[in-house]
Amino acid sequence: MSEYILNLLPLHEGEAEEFKAIAPDAVHVYAHRSTATPEQIAAATVIFGWPREEMMEGAVNLKWFQSMWAGTEEYNGFLPEGILFTSSSGSNSRSVAEHMLTGLMAVCRRLPTYLDSQRSHVWKDEGPMKTILGGTVLVLGAGNVGSTFAGLCQGLGARTIGLKRTVNGPIQGFDEVRAMDELDALLPQADVVALTLPHSPQTVGLMNADRVARMKDDAILISAGRGSVLDQDALVNAMKAGRLWGAALDVTDPEPLPADSPLWDVPNLLLTPHVAGGMRLEITRRRCVEMAQDNLRRYLAGEKLENIVKQ
Repeated sequence: MSEYILNLLPLHEGEAEEFKAIAPDAVHVYAHRSTATPEQIAAATVIFGWPREEMMEGAVNLKWFQSMWAGTEEYNGFLPEGILFTSSSGSNSRSVAEHMLTGLMAVCRRLPTYLDSQRSHVWKDEGPMKTILGGTVLVLGAGNVGSTFAGLCQGLGARTIGLKRTVNGPIQGFDEVRAMDELDALLPQADVVALTLPHSPQTVGLMNADRVARMKDDAILISAGRGSVLDQDALVNAMKAGRLWGAALDVTDPEPLPADSPLWDVPNLLLTPHVAGGMRLEITRRRCVEMAQDNLRRYLAGEKLENIVKQ
């Protein structure tokens, strides 16, 4: 039986033909997340993109699903057992890393505070600023995003340390890679603490009140993985007590952030609504397409796929 490939990726002109050239004997069906039908889901042996999670329970013929996102937790409990499940991990690394660096530089220069002054028509010098030149950037999560961000920080003269559960050798972008169980000892040394971890039972609440308290009084916290990693109340309490230089959060828990959250009113804290990644850059979209195409070649050749998600 030929493969039935349901392609829900945001394709541009000529890209459908690229997929057909890779798998000329397959049935190729192109749709959008909002227009994919239960019949298409049921017929598909291969799905690319971002289908609605509840529809995936009807994917009775599915053999392989590649999500167009790096995060895959939304599909927990919805996928048929025994299928191949892959992500697009790494496709938006540059986008998220650049957003993190932008937030970091903005906080170093007190731009959130100056924007508040601009809105209030106040001309006021807020005093000293910071640089990461010669500083230590500690990144929790030494994956694609973390290593790309670390490399950008290296380019600005920072020393970078990456933390991961299992250390198997050097990783580009990091001067050192250390085990996650060294976190408590390393926090007091860091000028910048960056969170790029996914949501999991092991990461929920990892950056708790005790660990926020271990940070330097003038350290900066950056969060761009999942909001559940950070104890937001601990961050608010620390910053309102005059500790920490500032923070930049692209992710919160919950999302959207409630209007009455105290995070909104913390000075020199920059909030963005989970917009660091996604398909906002063309390089991200194209990389996502190329990852699907590369894995399709591997799939048809019977080779091991990239970015396999453990279920």
